[in-house]
Amino acid sequence: MTHVYRTTAASAALLAAVFGLAGCGDSDKATEQTSATAPAAAFNDADVEFATRMIPHHQQAVTMADLALQKATTAEVKTLATAIKAAQAPEIEQLSGWLKAWGKPVPTPGEHDGHTMAGMMNPQEMDDLTKASGSMFDRMWTDMMIKHHQGAVAMAKTEQTSGKDAASVALAKTIQTAQTTEIATMQRLLGRLPVS
Repeated sequence: MTHVYRTTAASAALLAAVFGLAGCGDSDKATEQTSATAPAAAFNDADVEFATRMIPHHQQAVTMADLALQKATTAEVKTLATAIKAAQAPEIEQLSGWLKAWGKPVPTPGEHDGHTMAGMMNPQEMDDLTKASGSMFDRMWTDMMIKHHQGAVAMAKTEQTSGKDAASVALAKTIQTAQTTEIATMQRLLGRLPVS
């Protein structure tokens, strides 16, 4: 009987620990923020919209970064492109994981190309960028990426004021901080790049 009691007590303690973690809600935001794929206990429409819109926004930034890594003639542009890709590619996976966990559709690449979204380049602008070369490419890319980042910052601010999921709000704050810094860097760079 003693053995049975000990096993049952251990099982009860384990279940209590599991359910305690599962139901932590807003009381343990640190746990939620450190989990890349697990959704928070509660989310709202603003969280879903943030993830749904930020995924294609980031996908276009990564596409632009890949172009810069192939075509840019300025070392600073290539350095920025490398940093942007390194930050945003993992965030796409993180945002996609949340949408899946919430039972929401994950946008496919190119799905939002025709939509107007803050900072997004339209197909003609992307075509122009692809065809540009030399210093013209560097200036065009930097100018476009500034606008692209400004759109992402605006979306991140909205999530911080309207979102409910702690991890989503934390990511929005990270995006705002990082991209605001990169905007300032690119604005300084744009002033130094040759006009033609």
